[in-house]
Amino acid sequence: MKQAHVDRTRFEQVVLPQLDAAYNLARWLTHSGNDAEDVVQDACERALRYFGAFHGSDAKAWFLTIVRHACYDWIKRNRPAEIAPGDNAEAIENAPDPAGVTPEQAAMRNATGSALTEALAALPPGYREVLILRELEDLSYKEIARVADIPIGTVMSRLARARGLLQRSPLLQAVRERNAGRG
Repeated sequence: MKQAHVDRTRFEQVVLPQLDAAYNLARWLTHSGNDAEDVVQDACERALRYFGAFHGSDAKAWFLTIVRHACYDWIKRNRPAEIAPGDNAEAIENAPDPAGVTPEQAAMRNATGSALTEALAALPPGYREVLILRELEDLSYKEIARVADIPIGTVMSRLARARGLLQRSPLLQAVRERNAGRG
């Protein structure tokens, strides 16, 4: 009985600090905050069930691998006809603005953030997940390769292609043109 408590405590020490990253990845893959919560809960249950197999020191990559698998399992099971695209914009719109930002600057920042959110959401899932893991979760190429179960070269290739697709995104080009006209 005491061993189960020790495992549970260790589980909490390893997994709980990763919940924000897990939710972030799940939200980007499912396009829905509510669905991401369900996926993360499922991933936590899976992680607890198989925690005895965790012997490494890279808890974030280990848990995000489980989250990724849970996401794709959820997507396969549910495939909703329409996923609400606005869920991702909430985090950007609610981000605190630094002091001294004019209303025009805030409006431009919100337009840019919304366009970036939409452009990220429009990326193919394989590109989107490596970009999110690298740029938002700050994982190394090696960690991304482990999470996505792909070679490091594929990680680098997908990142380059994802960045290129974002640069050529009509949504972001429109924002750049609007911002250039105001400068």
